[in-house]
Amino acid sequence: MSFFPGNDPEPGDAFACDQIELMVIPNAKDIGGFEVRRALPTAKRRLVGPFIFFDRMGPAILRAGHALDVRPHPHIGLSTVTYLFDGKIRHRDSLGTEMVIAPGDVNLMTAGRGIVHSERTPEELRGAPMSVSGLQTWLALPDGKEEIAPVFANTSVARLPEIDAEGVSGRVVIGEFSGLRSPVATASDTLYADLRLAAGASVQIPADAEERAIYTLEGEVSIAGDVFPAERLLVFKPGEEIVVSSERGAHFMLFGGASLGSQRYIWWNFVSSSKERIEQAKQEWKTGRFDIVPGDEE
Repeated sequence: MSFFPGNDPEPGDAFACDQIELMVIPNAKDIGGFEVRRALPTAKRRLVGPFIFFDRMGPAILRAGHALDVRPHPHIGLSTVTYLFDGKIRHRDSLGTEMVIAPGDVNLMTAGRGIVHSERTPEELRGAPMSVSGLQTWLALPDGKEEIAPVFANTSVARLPEIDAEGVSGRVVIGEFSGLRSPVATASDTLYADLRLAAGASVQIPADAEERAIYTLEGEVSIAGDVFPAERLLVFKPGEEIVVSSERGAHFMLFGGASLGSQRYIWWNFVSSSKERIEQAKQEWKTGRFDIVPGDEE
């Protein structure tokens, strides 16, 4: 997903819980009948662990004849993670990859020194209405790995460890949670889990990840007496064990990881620790020095 221009997400309503550092209400933007809510970056919080960008796509119904068409665009200095709950998206990139992204799969595209990709509704699915819901996040690459060779990796949902505890279900998307480890490999310590609570259930979020946050997708969650609705980003203070519960059931993403330890700049689809490197990437794109996407050159 390309970085569309717009205002930063805003800090949310007041809360009493001292385990929470920040609550964010993401801004929504319509991109041709398809709503996207941006939770990161914000003016008050640029990253959570390596996560520098967090987009909630949909849920939406694409009408027959309408489609998601994100044209070829470049990236540097990051890995994109596409994770769908519903619908399908065709990914093509300048490495020659062509992959239809399916719900539950983890699609990790590491840009490193530079990659170009497109994301579109598959041609064969454009003739009928289609529900689309999912997330795209960006992981800023750590120092020493910002200029690695680009690579794409797909991990099928069947390979992701499933969480099945009392009233708690879900998957470990990246990293380790509840004694389970995902096979997805990333450039830095990363935590990403898809969690669902049954009515009356709770889950403990350990303090071992340096930076942590949740994004609420469905239902209400309760933390230390405060209740939060869907479509909220909650950033936790470090070192605190957190208990998330839900009276009626909820669905949320847990994410974070190790702090990068150094500043990152972001412009359009470029992320770097160096402003000069971003200026270089701008010129490379402007002068056509990025590789093209085979089969999608428009």
